[in-house]
Amino acid sequence: MTALGLIGLFAAIAFLVVLAFKGHSVIIAAPLAAMIAVLFSYGLQGHFMAQYTLTYMSGFANYAKSYFPIYLLGAVFAKLMDVTGCATAIAKFFSEKLGTKRAILSVVITCAILTYGGVSLFVVAFVVLPVAIILFREANVPKRLIPGCIALGAFTFTMTALPGSPQVQNTIPMTYFGTDSWAAPGLGIIAAAIMFAGGMVWLTWRYRKAVKKGEGYGDHDDNVEKLPDDQIPNIVMAFAPIVIILVLNLVLSKVIYPRMDGAYLVEQFDTTLDANSGTWSVLLAMMASILFMIFVNLKKLKGIFVGKIKDAAQESLMPLINSCAVVGFGSITKALPIFLIIQTFVLSFTAMPLLSEVLSVNVLCGMTASASGGLGAALEAMGDTFLSYGIDPGVLHRVASIASGGLDNLPYNGATVTVLALCGMTHKDSYLDMFVVAMVIPIVTSLIIVVLASFGMAI
Repeated sequence: MTALGLIGLFAAIAFLVVLAFKGHSVIIAAPLAAMIAVLFSYGLQGHFMAQYTLTYMSGFANYAKSYFPIYLLGAVFAKLMDVTGCATAIAKFFSEKLGTKRAILSVVITCAILTYGGVSLFVVAFVVLPVAIILFREANVPKRLIPGCIALGAFTFTMTALPGSPQVQNTIPMTYFGTDSWAAPGLGIIAAAIMFAGGMVWLTWRYRKAVKKGEGYGDHDDNVEKLPDDQIPNIVMAFAPIVIILVLNLVLSKVIYPRMDGAYLVEQFDTTLDANSGTWSVLLAMMASILFMIFVNLKKLKGIFVGKIKDAAQESLMPLINSCAVVGFGSITKALPIFLIIQTFVLSFTAMPLLSEVLSVNVLCGMTASASGGLGAALEAMGDTFLSYGIDPGVLHRVASIASGGLDNLPYNGATVTVLALCGMTHKDSYLDMFVVAMVIPIVTSLIIVVLASFGMAI
């Protein structure tokens, strides 16, 4: 059944990708794809109902349990940024400082600042979207390029390469290599520069190509309001909600929670403070920012607050359920016998340790559709082996982190599906840009870093 299992896994992935590109709902496509993989691996004895209601739905439900508050508060935050005029003020600021022709750069920089500041990747998408829509609409840049801009700013160099990034993809290797988040800063900065420059070149070329064809922003029902100038807050008040998230998230995660006693979590909830404090920090920071916006905009929100919050709650559900569906597919994938065989196979390439690290992390991230999941699985299995080769732990850390931002961005990745859903774009509309800036360029970058490290660069 090994050969059939392998065929079934690739058939399931292909099925899911094709249906996604044809515009079918992943809520339906993902469980069907999962059952295809189960059929090939187990045959008619695959106990489909058990695999669907237990394995698949456990992954689905666990993701909803972990991330529903972030999606909900993210949607509320984004809605308030819109109706209070903060998004318009920020868009106007960037238009004046960088020019309307630099709408793409403005969105990428905004995403990068938030991500490097520790804001969750999913939250970044909610926060930036209203700003991106206004900027792109004013500059007449095709809306289909927004997902690529968000992906470049949030899913690449700030997530995996820049030294000190608080994102989980940069902190997981610390456990296995005894490093810190600033590991191999020189290699990280070089990698970040390559990814940023390469992504900007691609997105700019795509924009110019669209202009030559006469393509503009397009006709979209954005549901984003552009307020009159006299109702737009000044730039300090507009940026204040974002600054609150950045600062409070940092203080909670780095100062307050590390000093708290989390013993009660172990005793009563069978978990640890370290496993939850990151999420709690983001949620509390978002709550504080939301309350701040409500307090300083009481007059502006009078009469519309309840309706807008209701709209935000409803808008948070579809992106969440889409992501849950593809995470459920990943849960089935990891439970298949063929997964362990593939994992053992890719981890057996040890003739070139750094190249083996890139290969193993990428393959496992691709199979699980998760950068953190694949990275953790690869280092759990081979972290000690990589260290035994005498390679600088900082280099191992940086290579592993950068590699995790490659094949994880396949079409069924949860973050990819979420961003497309939020933007109202399909895979056919926008995935090519996400594919290039968040998968092709990072993979090429990881190989360049391997070459540099192999020639002795370990800074």
